[in-house]
Amino acid sequence: MRTIRLLAILLSLSLAVGSQAADQKKPNVLIVLADDQAWGDLSINGNTNLSTPNIDSLATTGALLDHFFVCPVCSPTRAEFLTGRYHLRGGVHGVSSGGERLNLDERTIAEAFKAAGYATGAFGKWHNGMQYPYHPNARGFDEYYGFCSGHWGDYFDAPIEHNGQIVQSHGFLIDDFTQHAMDFIEQNKDRPFFCYVPFNTPHTPLQVPDRWFDKFSNMDLKLRARNPQQEKIADTRAILAMCENIDWNVGRLLAQLDKLHLENDTIVIYFSDNGPALWRWNGEMKGKKGTTDEGGVRVPFLIRWPGHIPAGKRIPQISGAIDLLPTLTELTGVQSVSTKPLDGVSLKPLLTSDVKDWPDRMIFSHWAGKTSVRTQRYRLDSANALFDMEADPVQDHNVAAEHPEETARLSQAMQAWKKEMKLPYLAKDDRPFTVGYTAYPFTQLPARDGIPHGGIQRSSRAPNCSYFTHWTSPEDSITWDIDVGTTGKYEAVVYYTVPAADAGSTVELSFQGKRLESKVTEANDPPLHGMERDRAPRDQESFVKDFKPLKLGDIELTKGRGELTLRAPQIPGKSVMDVRLVFLTLKK
Repeated sequence: MRTIRLLAILLSLSLAVGSQAADQKKPNVLIVLADDQAWGDLSINGNTNLSTPNIDSLATTGALLDHFFVCPVCSPTRAEFLTGRYHLRGGVHGVSSGGERLNLDERTIAEAFKAAGYATGAFGKWHNGMQYPYHPNARGFDEYYGFCSGHWGDYFDAPIEHNGQIVQSHGFLIDDFTQHAMDFIEQNKDRPFFCYVPFNTPHTPLQVPDRWFDKFSNMDLKLRARNPQQEKIADTRAILAMCENIDWNVGRLLAQLDKLHLENDTIVIYFSDNGPALWRWNGEMKGKKGTTDEGGVRVPFLIRWPGHIPAGKRIPQISGAIDLLPTLTELTGVQSVSTKPLDGVSLKPLLTSDVKDWPDRMIFSHWAGKTSVRTQRYRLDSANALFDMEADPVQDHNVAAEHPEETARLSQAMQAWKKEMKLPYLAKDDRPFTVGYTAYPFTQLPARDGIPHGGIQRSSRAPNCSYFTHWTSPEDSITWDIDVGTTGKYEAVVYYTVPAADAGSTVELSFQGKRLESKVTEANDPPLHGMERDRAPRDQESFVKDFKPLKLGDIELTKGRGELTLRAPQIPGKSVMDVRLVFLTLKK
């Protein structure tokens, strides 16, 4: 009997410990970030032109933050989400050519969750640095599948990357990103995971499968832009189709959680990185992407965590991307690894309890030399005009004369903030592009980050997805300002196209006195593509081609900073080649 009682006690203790361990399992986190999706692009926010039931369900089963603010453009918002700090503190001041990179002394939310034992993965558009250690694999994400640039030229079967290696995606990009995120969730269902899914839509180019576009191809839109003359109906129809495709993919992610019985153990967040790039209905708000007015920085934000966040909760207090790191670390019990003070605050009290007395605060927005500041009631814009956002949410009436003290208070706060951010920001970014780390031997140097010399031109005025063309003279060259981290031998590959009539040029890659020569002997002359899938004409993204890798050979790179130069001493034809990128691999 004594033995039986002892076994019973041990079994009871074992069950108690097991139950306690289960209770202590930290919640998973799934974050979906849309690209250029407006506050008004959801049916839950009143848009009857489309239906977004899956995204809307996050609010009906969780909470909706009604006044959530981000930056006017993509990469700054992503930096603020990652760090809980204003983007300018982390060196992010642009969207291309290196200005999108997050300083290496900034710690990210993914690093915090990784340190806490979470599996971490990101699937989609990164836009905070391509070269290691700016790369997502160096910023806390064990798994990365997507593209690091600001936009892409074709959303179907595109060349992207998987943990530093160039691979081919399958089908429509965000469908593919979603599938990889779903696979990651299944692979890590038995441990806590932090899954970040930054979609690249409805950012232009306006491409979406027929399944989604057919509904909108001839739709009569009931809701129109604040100024209907500014709206291009063809653009809006395509964007609405892209938004419904996003909603379908969100539904796939939620269904995966349900299938794996993880729905109650996962915090799910959905938001966007800025206001609409193109004019359409957005609740009559003033401004769009690139502006610091309400329409440029107010975006949808929905969050669900069953059993912790009450269903159907609507939160009117202002909040922003800077609040996500402190909020998620407090909700999950994960310790922040940031060594610098945060600008954001934890929203946990607003989400999980009834807060009666929440202190007023200021949230600042900045882009292209213009700054505005938002409090719960007012917005002071970059021209020092004051708007009562409770009485006048569309910013029609400047009330600065009626409220001189409030105008002065916010103006002083804005000037102090700009001084603290060291604005105006220095126009020249002196950070080189990093190359060669033993922990991560792969480095992409895309045309986006290079500088053309002589007659060489970009394929588009927007650098992000461009390539170099019109290379016709031995005096022409392409340079990259690089900092080599490890002295050693590097395999150099250039992704190129060239017609058969122009094949045969000798190209030279050089760095700090070391040179490598190779001949472009094999023709690769694919047609431009992308336009056949566009639902409306594009105005900035380059069309693309199927660039082919050409192994130039091995080159010795010495540790230190200098110019990596690509030139052609011998050109038998009319041109050398078009160049998409140089890929360097540190050899063991």
